[in-house]
Amino acid sequence: MLEIIWNDFLYKPLFNGLIWLYNNWADQNLGWAIVYLTIGLRLFLLPFTIIGERNKIKNIGVMDEMKRIDKEYHNDEVLKKEELRKVIKKRKIKPWTTIVTLGVQLLVLVLLYQVFIQGITGERILKVLYDWINFPGSINTMFFGFDLGTTHDIVWSGAVGLFLLFEIYLDYKDRKPVLSQADLFYFILFPLASFLVLWWLPMVKSLFILTSLIFSAIVHQFIKLLFRPAKAAKKA
Repeated sequence: MLEIIWNDFLYKPLFNGLIWLYNNWADQNLGWAIVYLTIGLRLFLLPFTIIGERNKIKNIGVMDEMKRIDKEYHNDEVLKKEELRKVIKKRKIKPWTTIVTLGVQLLVLVLLYQVFIQGITGERILKVLYDWINFPGSINTMFFGFDLGTTHDIVWSGAVGLFLLFEIYLDYKDRKPVLSQADLFYFILFPLASFLVLWWLPMVKSLFILTSLIFSAIVHQFIKLLFRPAKAAKKA
């Protein structure tokens, strides 16, 4: 049952969607097809992304309120917990939106990995392709001189690591004037671990994640601009 769900409702639709993009939008370049697939996925998840970004903005205020409550009610644990619950309920924090967004992207990453592991040769495509999808022939897996199926690629995995490093730096710069030891470990180890994992995997993974990160960064800046007047009014 699980195999049928995975193959017929997850793997095959993704594979055929990728080939359709390859044939019609990407000028028969699988790299651009991956980019378009990622953007389409992120547009589909955009409502969850927007809610998640709003949660981040709310969380900044929540942390300030939690510190105030912790200081004011440090002698009364029961009352402190009650006040903390009120703050979270009032702010309407929805952590499930982030879980949905990350979960769907992780699922697509696994499916893409299966696509490249099982092969995208003509014989394999014919077995999976829907009747209404044109057979593309030999698949062009080169993207700006890099083979999407190649492992141990330093350039694209390194680009993801550096992008994450820069994002974390900007986040800490805006919100944390003094970094703890845990913050420094996260600042260094998370981008490094991401680089090592992606270096070991096919380069297509790095392209997918980098495209998704750039999309998220653009949405993040847009949300900051969109909600800036409301925050300013609250402070006033």
